[in-house]
Amino acid sequence: MHRIFGPSHRSASCNLKPSIMAGVSGSEQKEPINEQEVAAKYGSVRTEMNQIYSKITELEMEASEHTLVIDAIQLLDPARRCYRMIGGVLVERTINEVLPAVRQNKEGIEVVIARLNEALERKKKELTDFESKYKIRIRKNDGESVDGDSKKEGSAQGVLVGPANA
Repeated sequence: MHRIFGPSHRSASCNLKPSIMAGVSGSEQKEPINEQEVAAKYGSVRTEMNQIYSKITELEMEASEHTLVIDAIQLLDPARRCYRMIGGVLVERTINEVLPAVRQNKEGIEVVIARLNEALERKKKELTDFESKYKIRIRKNDGESVDGDSKKEGSAQGVLVGPANA
């Protein structure tokens, strides 16, 4: 028996893990016990934040493409032919038919972006609360300041940075 978990064609909705859109993930119900669990939980929250950032960027690019299309066709004759890609098929329509659909898609994308921004703020708060609760501080491996130009040559700790001159 085959199960279909969702439509094969994704709209402007987000296809991230369910815990990203939900305010609370299932792993928050039990407290991390040891240092490894704390580090794993911290890493997973940061990964989720990065996924949200990536999805927001992707959707913002898509919204700007919609804006470009709207700006290009709104001044043209509404009866003029235009072509639109629907589910991988190029379909001939008129501008009068396509323009409202493109505007509606753009509005839907903007709604999803707003929801993702809210989810991102919740994750940021969760991360700062987690950092303060477990007294987590971010530090560099070499113990130097944040300035990347002041690294010492011997502080690479086993990483070969340039070509080996033999």
